[in-house]
Amino acid sequence: MKTVKRLLTVTVGALALAGALSAAAADKPVVVAYQTDALPSSLGIANGDFEKATGSKIDFRKFNSGGEIFAAIASGDVQVGYVGSSPYAAATSRGLDVKAFYLASISGTDEALVVRNGSGINSVADLKGKKLAAAPVSTDHYQLLALIKSQGLTEKDVQVFAIPQPEIVAAYNRGDIDGGFVWDPALTELKKTGRVLVTSKEVAEKGAPTFSAWVATGAFAKEHPEFLKAFAGVIEKHTHSFVNDKAAWNKDSENAKQLAKLLGGTPADQAAGLLNLNLVPLSAQASDAWLGGGEKSGIAKILKETSVFLKEQKKISDVLPSYAPFVTATAVASLKK
Repeated sequence: MKTVKRLLTVTVGALALAGALSAAAADKPVVVAYQTDALPSSLGIANGDFEKATGSKIDFRKFNSGGEIFAAIASGDVQVGYVGSSPYAAATSRGLDVKAFYLASISGTDEALVVRNGSGINSVADLKGKKLAAAPVSTDHYQLLALIKSQGLTEKDVQVFAIPQPEIVAAYNRGDIDGGFVWDPALTELKKTGRVLVTSKEVAEKGAPTFSAWVATGAFAKEHPEFLKAFAGVIEKHTHSFVNDKAAWNKDSENAKQLAKLLGGTPADQAAGLLNLNLVPLSAQASDAWLGGGEKSGIAKILKETSVFLKEQKKISDVLPSYAPFVTATAVASLKK
């Protein structure tokens, strides 16, 4: 009888502990990583829309690059993040289980190679012997290397520094480098004393397309599909507003002011940055062209093509047979009307 009582006591204690752990887990915030790009969806961070829509506590953390975000995801510190296709390809090629659930943008003019006035660079043919920089393992780094390769050059011909954007701005302003492939706010800063030589869209048209997307860990996507659906809904809400009501996002708007407060720069900088985006409408997101279609998925294809290039450049060691497992159209498909 004492044994039975002891077992009951242990069982009740275990259940109580499990309940306590479950409650603690429920109170634990979802950690979401973002970057400094001008995006309509960043308004949802500034005004609390993401928390309201998901009904969850969210700890938003700002990072300098997608590479840093994937390192945080790999360590278990981040569950959801905004990243570019190059670090995404590198991370999944190394076995990190993540899934893109919303396509934020594709190659546009929001990322570009800016060259310093007086650098002697008047066209891409003048890159040999120059010093250029991009954030490590970023889409900009990938496209800069692809651009150099398209000119029949290598990193022996052009010095490429893989350094964080704040360091790029400092080195550029000191005259230590001739140019940088960057996004805002660095893009706006570099253009003050330089000019855009080539945009991300132009490099994409030469055969090196990129995209930026919101991703979640595989485990989080499986356990919290309703969170991702609600999160995607907020992104779409603000994207739809920007596309259909430009006046609500101009330099004098409250939206631009809130973005500047969150991301840095001025409201005018944020309004200008938004106009550089190349957005994909919701009606196309779940199609085979992007998130849908499994092996035919546009995102899966770009990830593989990027991985092949990164392996050629000795940035990664393996290319996977398929990148379809790292893409899901479930969240955006549920938003289609």
